[in-house]
Amino acid sequence: MFLTHYLQSLGLSFGAAWTVSQVVSILLIQLPLLVSIAFFILADRKIWAAVALRRGPNVVGPFGLLQTIADAFKFMFKEIIIPSGANKVIFIIAPLVTATLAFAGWAVVPFADGWVIADINVGILYLFAISSLGIYGIIMAGWASNSKYPFLSALRAAAQMVSYEVSIGFVIITVLLFAGSLNLSAIVRAQEHGWFAFSILFPMLPIFFVSALAETNRPPFDLVEAESELVAGFFVEYSSTPFLLFFLGEYVSVVLMCAMCTILFFGGWLPPLSIWPFTVVPGILWFLAKVIFFFFLFAMAKAMVPRYRYDQLMRLGWKVFLPTSLLWVVVTAGWVLVFHHHA
Repeated sequence: MFLTHYLQSLGLSFGAAWTVSQVVSILLIQLPLLVSIAFFILADRKIWAAVALRRGPNVVGPFGLLQTIADAFKFMFKEIIIPSGANKVIFIIAPLVTATLAFAGWAVVPFADGWVIADINVGILYLFAISSLGIYGIIMAGWASNSKYPFLSALRAAAQMVSYEVSIGFVIITVLLFAGSLNLSAIVRAQEHGWFAFSILFPMLPIFFVSALAETNRPPFDLVEAESELVAGFFVEYSSTPFLLFFLGEYVSVVLMCAMCTILFFGGWLPPLSIWPFTVVPGILWFLAKVIFFFFLFAMAKAMVPRYRYDQLMRLGWKVFLPTSLLWVVVTAGWVLVFHHHA
C-alpha cells in the first residue's frame, strides 16, 4: 500500500499504481524465493549426506554452493521428450500447474509485520484451497503419460492427499479457534503473549508436521515416487525443463509448509522473548530462522526414517491423525469457551 500511495503521488491513477506495486511486490518476494530454493535443495542434499557419513555436493563452486544452479542449467538445456502415446497438451500443462500453484501459495504468507503481497482476511482458507489444487498437476501428469506406473502414482497421490488433507484441516481449525481470525498476520499477532506450540495446541504441531510430510510427498511418505515400486512415480516419463518444474514445485511446497508451521505454531516473525536483545533482531530474520529450522527437521526425517508401506500410510492418516485432531477440535473449542482464550 505504501508503494501504491507513492506512485499515486507521482501522478499515476489508482489502478495503474496498484498494478505496478503488486508486480513489484511479487518480484521482490518470488525472485528471492526462487534463489533460496536452490540453497534449500543443496542443504537437503548436504544434510542427507552428513547423516550417511558422506560429503554431498562439493565440486561446483565453493563448498558446492553452485551445484543446484549447475543442475538447473543442465536440465534446461536437455531435450524435452514426449512419449508418442501421451496426451501432449496435458502432458506439458501438468508441470506448469504444479509449479504455478506452489508459488501462488506464497501470496498470503507474511514474512514480517506488513511484509505480505496480499493480506487478505481469508488467507488460511486461500492456502488450504491452493494446497488442495496442487494434486491436480500430479493427476494430470500421471494420466497424460499413458503409462501404468505414472497412472498408479497419480491414484496413490489422490488417496494420500485426501487422507492427510482432512487432518490438516482440523489442525487449522484448532489454530483458528485460538487466534479468532483467518488472517495469517492476525494469527501471528495472536501469539504475542505466547506461541501456540507451547499451549494446549502442542499436540497439533506434530500432527501438522507429519501431515505436511505426507501432503508434499516427502519421505517417509514418498509412496507416490517410490522407485522400488513405481520407478519414479508420476514424472517417470518427464525430462528436461518439465521435470525441473515438478522438482521445483515440490521444494517450494515443502518450504511453504515450513513457513506454515512457523506461522501457525511458532509465532511467525515474533522473537522468542519480548526483551532485549531479541527485539533488536528484525522480524524477517526470526521468520527465516524458524523456516530453516523446520526445513532441517524435514531433511532429517528424509534421512533417518524408513519409508512406510502404503497400508501403514493410510492407517496413520485415518485411524490415528483423524480421530486425534477431531478430538482436539472439541477440546480446544471447550477451552476457548471456558477461558475465552482467543484474540
